[in-house]
Amino acid sequence: QVQLVESGGGLVQAGGSLRLSCAASGSLFNFDAMGWWRQAPGKQRELVATITIGGMTNYADSGKGRFTISRDNIKNTVYLEMNNLKPEDTAVYYCNGRRVTIWGPWGQGTQVTVSS
Repeated sequence: QVQLVESGGGLVQAGGSLRLSCAASGSLFNFDAMGWWRQAPGKQRELVATITIGGMTNYADSGKGRFTISRDNIKNTVYLEMNNLKPEDTAVYYCNGRRVTIWGPWGQGTQVTVSS
């Protein structure tokens, strides 16, 4: 089973940027798509961005124009570049892979905190 490990979170001021990384223990081609999710305190986990095996991307409205998902198939790593961060972006961010319609098990995530 391919393991996914998130990193890159931290504390940043509003308007700042962060780049999250998701390192896979095996090939990203094991998944039809990769995605970044987030869960804020007291809220449900939400899908932030996805990138397919062919490189097609999709974003939730909350991140459009500010977030960019990308993948490096050589390094088996998925990234989430986040710009112009807002306090409402504060959450634990998770990386996951999808096979057909099924998302895999959740990892530890990485905490992103945006101060106002």
